[in-house]
Amino acid sequence: MAGLRLGPLLRYADGSCATVWVETSGPCTAEVRCADGSRGTARTFRIAGHHYALVPVGGLTPGTATEYEVFLDGASVWPPADSRFPPSVIATPTDDDGMRVAFGSCRWAAPPAGGKDSVGPDALDTLSARVAADPERARPDVLLLLGDQVYADEVSDATRHWLAGRRDLDRPPGDQIADYEEYTRLYYESWLDPEVRWLLSTVPSCMIFDDHDVIDDWNTSAAWLADMRATDWWQERLLSGLMSYWVYQQLGNLSPDELAADPLYAAVRETPDGTDALRAFAARADSDPTSVRWSYRRDFGRTRLLMVDSRAARVLDEDRRTMLDPGEAAWLREQILEGRGDSNSDSDSDSAYDHLLIGTSLPWLLPHLVHDVEAWNAAMCGGERGERWARRGEWIRRGADLEHWAAFPSSFDALGDLIAEAGTGPGAPATVSVLSGDVHHAYVAEPSWAGRAPDARVAQLTCSPVHNSVPLSIRLGFRFGWSAPARALGRRIARHGRCAPPAVSWRRTGGPWFGNQIMTLTLRGRSARLRLEQARANRDGTNALRTITDRELA
Repeated sequence: MAGLRLGPLLRYADGSCATVWVETSGPCTAEVRCADGSRGTARTFRIAGHHYALVPVGGLTPGTATEYEVFLDGASVWPPADSRFPPSVIATPTDDDGMRVAFGSCRWAAPPAGGKDSVGPDALDTLSARVAADPERARPDVLLLLGDQVYADEVSDATRHWLAGRRDLDRPPGDQIADYEEYTRLYYESWLDPEVRWLLSTVPSCMIFDDHDVIDDWNTSAAWLADMRATDWWQERLLSGLMSYWVYQQLGNLSPDELAADPLYAAVRETPDGTDALRAFAARADSDPTSVRWSYRRDFGRTRLLMVDSRAARVLDEDRRTMLDPGEAAWLREQILEGRGDSNSDSDSDSAYDHLLIGTSLPWLLPHLVHDVEAWNAAMCGGERGERWARRGEWIRRGADLEHWAAFPSSFDALGDLIAEAGTGPGAPATVSVLSGDVHHAYVAEPSWAGRAPDARVAQLTCSPVHNSVPLSIRLGFRFGWSAPARALGRRIARHGRCAPPAVSWRRTGGPWFGNQIMTLTLRGRSARLRLEQARANRDGTNALRTITDRELA
């Protein structure tokens, strides 16, 4: 009899349907039964010796929350008989309820219960404990995980010991993840955490990868990629990373209609073993990134979310370097402007949405010194000061992780222009928020454009890490990076690179804040409120979320 190995994860949810993801110990039929009578079933599919199902649940009633159970071949497997958590639910909020969107990035798996946590309380664990303690209290309607859900290049001591039992760690890639089976270990370690497992079973989630989901500096430059492809281990690492991401994260990002139209999803379910089909897909994604779209759109009533792939969709050639390839950039523009309504109307009701959320793992607006250094570095690597500076620039780029939007100046300006266009005119939303992580601190930055002022309130909202180390050097560096002297220094560096001024200016209006933290946007009508909370240890040994800032955005 098959058992439940991982999950359930409540992934997609709207007013009438949802999807629930599970990994099982063997082939079976997975079933979700809800207390209100709605249900769904799916047969497992097989990838690399593992068995998975994504169960569609239909017939849900808008504005309700119904408890659910999971059955495998008719046997109840969730909730566990000894569960200390409340029942998992599928909630279907309506527009009148508003939306609570929680987000963050960069989460090392928390140590097992009783183990010493060297980086402090896990914000996701702490959020879960709060929701479980008071299920009736306002809680997130959706959780956005903005990258580095797992760390393939920085494993725990327990995983390192497990890897040593499989292969020789003196041979590359050493104590990093090498193949699909080892990736599954990372997801078990992270998502079998009891608090996180329960939270993901009862709060819908949207995910996108960042570099550590594969490797630090993933796709930082063409020269970097050439060096990686010259190794004898990179191909397996990358294909396994993309395959596991598709199974564990990307599938649940999609709606039932998108899944029904997905030829790869059909292929892996229609064959006894979908490994070859998925591996071929990953190989195509590697050889031709334009053949795959990892970005996706979700509409939550009057809120539109666009999760943007800022890793695999890059054009890396130095003479035409962009964060998004032309097809991806066109898709983003189309999704942002679609349904904007009659441009001659003065009514807000003609807008397609009241709030636009652009999820990109890498921040668009950075501390000014960091932005200027990245723009300078892009100019150096592009040959602005000659071949010697280009070689030096590539070394600096890799060592300092200079590969955010600022390191792709044309893409930085293009995104700014698109945001200004989206936020201007009769069909403009109330807010445009760029949601990001990666940089191991939290802050709010607000842009302005010379000669024009968007009607929407525009903000860069960055929240990182959920659970990771924040060394003193990072704290000092980013505090200085936001300062006036750093801004002046940045201008001098940019002049050396002959860098054109960015098309947008910005100011920090909140932060920097350091710690394990999570942000929440509460969206109701055309109003928006932002709250940042940090996980703190209490004297009695428990953990709690402490509010650091709580402010109106619109």
